[in-house]
Amino acid sequence: MTSAIRSLLLATIILLLASIPVLAVEEGDQAPDFTLPSIYQGQPDISLSGLAGKVVYIDFWASWCAPCLTSLPLYNDLYHRYRDQGLEVIGITVDDPIEDGLEFLADTPLDFPIPADPEGEMMDLYSVYGMPTSYLIGRDGEVKLVHMGFRDGDIEEIENAIREALASD
Repeated sequence: MTSAIRSLLLATIILLLASIPVLAVEEGDQAPDFTLPSIYQGQPDISLSGLAGKVVYIDFWASWCAPCLTSLPLYNDLYHRYRDQGLEVIGITVDDPIEDGLEFLADTPLDFPIPADPEGEMMDLYSVYGMPTSYLIGRDGEVKLVHMGFRDGDIEEIENAIREALASD
Protein backbone atom coordinates (compact mmCIF):
# COMPACT_ATOMS: atom_id res chain seq x y z
CA MET A 1 0.00 0.00 0.00
CA THR A 2 1.46 3.35 -0.97
CA SER A 3 1.88 6.15 1.54
CA ALA A 4 -0.71 8.27 -0.33
CA ILE A 5 -3.33 5.54 -0.02
CA ARG A 6 -2.42 5.01 3.66
CA SER A 7 -2.77 8.74 4.31
CA LEU A 8 -6.13 8.85 2.52
CA LEU A 9 -7.35 5.82 4.47
CA LEU A 10 -6.22 7.33 7.77
CA ALA A 11 -7.88 10.67 6.96
CA THR A 12 -11.13 8.87 6.08
CA ILE A 13 -11.10 6.94 9.37
CA ILE A 14 -10.46 10.13 11.35
CA LEU A 15 -13.34 11.92 9.60
CA LEU A 16 -15.68 8.99 10.25
CA LEU A 17 -14.75 8.86 13.94
CA ALA A 18 -15.15 12.63 14.27
CA SER A 19 -18.68 12.42 12.85
CA ILE A 20 -19.84 9.92 15.53
CA PRO A 21 -21.84 11.89 18.11
CA VAL A 22 -20.46 11.86 21.64
CA LEU A 23 -23.23 10.83 24.00
CA ALA A 24 -21.48 11.41 27.30
CA VAL A 25 -23.09 13.87 29.69
CA GLU A 26 -20.68 16.78 29.96
CA GLU A 27 -20.40 20.03 31.88
CA GLY A 28 -22.85 22.54 30.44
CA ASP A 29 -25.38 19.86 29.37
CA GLN A 30 -28.83 19.54 30.88
CA ALA A 31 -28.80 16.53 33.19
CA PRO A 32 -30.98 13.67 31.94
CA ASP A 33 -33.94 12.98 34.20
CA PHE A 34 -34.37 9.56 35.74
CA THR A 35 -36.60 7.68 38.12
CA LEU A 36 -35.16 4.69 39.97
CA PRO A 37 -36.37 2.52 42.81
CA SER A 38 -34.78 2.94 46.21
CA ILE A 39 -32.38 0.18 47.21
CA TYR A 40 -34.53 -0.12 50.35
CA GLN A 41 -37.81 -2.00 49.91
CA GLY A 42 -40.88 0.03 50.77
CA GLN A 43 -39.18 3.39 50.10
CA PRO A 44 -40.43 5.68 47.30
CA ASP A 45 -38.78 5.92 43.90
CA ILE A 46 -36.10 8.58 43.48
CA SER A 47 -36.17 10.98 40.55
CA LEU A 48 -34.01 13.88 39.51
CA SER A 49 -37.06 15.92 38.49
CA GLY A 50 -38.39 15.49 42.04
CA LEU A 51 -35.43 17.60 43.22
CA ALA A 52 -35.98 20.50 40.83
CA GLY A 53 -34.60 23.78 42.19
CA LYS A 54 -31.95 22.06 44.32
CA VAL A 55 -28.25 21.53 43.75
CA VAL A 56 -27.84 17.78 43.28
CA TYR A 57 -24.68 15.70 43.53
CA ILE A 58 -25.22 12.34 41.78
CA ASP A 59 -22.65 9.63 42.42
CA PHE A 60 -22.55 6.30 40.60
CA TRP A 61 -20.96 3.66 42.86
CA ALA A 62 -20.65 -0.05 43.54
CA SER A 63 -19.64 -2.04 46.61
CA TRP A 64 -16.70 -3.61 44.72
CA CYS A 65 -15.20 -0.17 43.90
CA ALA A 66 -12.49 0.71 46.46
CA PRO A 67 -12.50 4.49 45.73
CA CYS A 68 -16.31 4.46 46.11
CA LEU A 69 -15.99 3.05 49.60
CA THR A 70 -13.70 5.95 50.51
CA SER A 71 -15.79 8.69 48.86
CA LEU A 72 -19.30 7.79 50.04
CA PRO A 73 -18.82 8.62 53.75
CA LEU A 74 -17.25 11.96 52.67
CA TYR A 75 -20.28 12.69 50.48
CA ASN A 76 -22.46 11.91 53.51
CA ASP A 77 -20.53 14.59 55.44
CA LEU A 78 -21.05 17.09 52.59
CA TYR A 79 -24.75 16.23 52.53
CA HIS A 80 -25.08 17.06 56.23
CA ARG A 81 -22.99 20.21 55.90
CA TYR A 82 -24.90 21.72 52.94
CA ARG A 83 -28.38 20.20 52.79
CA ASP A 84 -29.92 23.16 54.65
CA GLN A 85 -28.54 25.35 51.84
CA GLY A 86 -30.25 23.23 49.16
CA LEU A 87 -27.84 20.36 48.45
CA GLU A 88 -29.15 16.88 47.74
CA VAL A 89 -26.91 13.87 47.24
CA ILE A 90 -28.03 10.78 45.35
CA GLY A 91 -25.84 7.68 45.43
CA ILE A 92 -26.86 5.43 42.54
CA THR A 93 -25.65 1.89 43.19
CA VAL A 94 -25.02 -0.31 40.18
CA ASP A 95 -24.52 -3.41 42.30
CA ASP A 96 -25.99 -6.58 40.84
CA PRO A 97 -27.13 -8.31 42.94
CA ILE A 98 -28.53 -5.44 44.98
CA GLU A 99 -27.74 -7.39 48.16
CA ASP A 100 -24.06 -6.48 47.68
CA GLY A 101 -24.95 -2.79 47.99
CA LEU A 102 -27.21 -3.46 50.97
CA GLU A 103 -24.37 -5.31 52.71
CA PHE A 104 -22.06 -2.33 52.26
CA LEU A 105 -24.75 0.07 53.52
CA ALA A 106 -25.30 -2.07 56.63
CA ASP A 107 -21.68 -1.35 57.61
CA THR A 108 -21.56 2.21 56.24
CA PRO A 109 -24.99 3.83 56.63
CA LEU A 110 -25.63 6.83 54.40
CA ASP A 111 -28.32 9.41 55.01
CA PHE A 112 -28.99 10.47 51.42
CA PRO A 113 -31.21 8.60 48.92
CA ILE A 114 -29.72 5.45 47.39
CA PRO A 115 -31.48 4.35 44.21
CA ALA A 116 -30.63 1.01 42.61
CA ASP A 117 -29.63 0.64 38.95
CA PRO A 118 -28.58 -3.04 38.71
CA GLU A 119 -29.27 -3.14 34.97
CA GLY A 120 -27.04 -0.10 34.39
CA GLU A 121 -29.68 1.87 32.47
CA MET A 122 -28.82 5.20 34.11
CA MET A 123 -25.14 4.38 33.83
CA ASP A 124 -25.70 4.07 30.07
CA LEU A 125 -27.84 7.21 29.94
CA TYR A 126 -25.09 9.23 31.63
CA SER A 127 -22.33 7.36 29.71
CA VAL A 128 -20.53 6.34 32.90
CA TYR A 129 -17.48 4.26 32.05
CA GLY A 130 -15.48 4.39 35.28
CA MET A 131 -16.25 4.06 38.97
CA PRO A 132 -16.97 6.21 40.78
CA THR A 133 -18.32 8.92 38.46
CA SER A 134 -20.22 11.91 39.82
CA TYR A 135 -22.24 14.78 38.41
CA LEU A 136 -22.93 18.09 40.12
CA ILE A 137 -26.23 19.49 38.85
CA GLY A 138 -27.14 23.16 39.39
CA ARG A 139 -30.57 24.41 40.38
CA ASP A 140 -31.19 25.07 36.68
CA GLY A 141 -30.61 21.40 35.80
CA GLU A 142 -27.25 22.09 34.14
CA VAL A 143 -24.27 19.84 34.79
CA LYS A 144 -21.70 21.99 36.61
CA LEU A 145 -19.05 19.32 37.26
CA VAL A 146 -18.29 15.81 36.02
CA HIS A 147 -15.86 14.00 38.29
CA MET A 148 -14.45 10.54 37.64
CA GLY A 149 -12.51 8.49 40.16
CA PHE A 150 -11.64 9.54 43.67
CA ARG A 151 -8.17 10.40 44.92
CA ASP A 152 -6.65 12.31 47.81
CA GLY A 153 -7.62 15.97 47.57
CA ASP A 154 -10.68 15.39 45.35
CA ILE A 155 -13.14 16.14 48.15
CA GLU A 156 -11.84 19.72 48.40
CA GLU A 157 -12.40 20.26 44.65
CA ILE A 158 -15.89 18.77 44.89
CA GLU A 159 -16.80 20.79 47.97
CA ASN A 160 -15.63 24.01 46.29
CA ALA A 161 -17.78 23.24 43.24
CA ILE A 162 -20.77 22.52 45.49
CA ARG A 163 -20.31 25.81 47.37
CA GLU A 164 -20.04 27.69 44.09
CA ALA A 165 -23.20 26.05 42.73
CA LEU A 166 -25.12 26.77 45.93
CA ALA A 167 -24.01 30.42 45.84
CA SER A 168 -24.59 31.08 42.15
CA ASP A 169 -27.88 29.41 41.45
